[in-house]
Amino acid sequence: MEIKSIKVKIFGNEYPLKGESEELTIQIANYVDMMLKNIHSKISDQPPLTIAILAALNITEELFREKENKETPPNQVSEELNSMIKFLDTFEKQN
Repeated sequence: MEIKSIKVKIFGNEYPLKGESEELTIQIANYVDMMLKNIHSKISDQPPLTIAILAALNITEELFREKENKETPPNQVSEELNSMIKFLDTFEKQN
């Protein structure tokens, strides 16, 4: 894919970014902007750097939780399969 230069506005400032997907880059920039504005609305007396750090921490927490959630399902699937196998074994023995 071709790398494109894209201008985005985050927290009132314009930034030239480069990315392969203009749509994805804009989505990410909008998400960061939304997170900054959300935190700023709750603690407007804090300097922009503090707001940026809190936004980064919140986004990172979401990322870690998402990674954790992606690791969990295989275990759940395995447990469900084992339960089904036990059920089928029990059913087979009864017949």
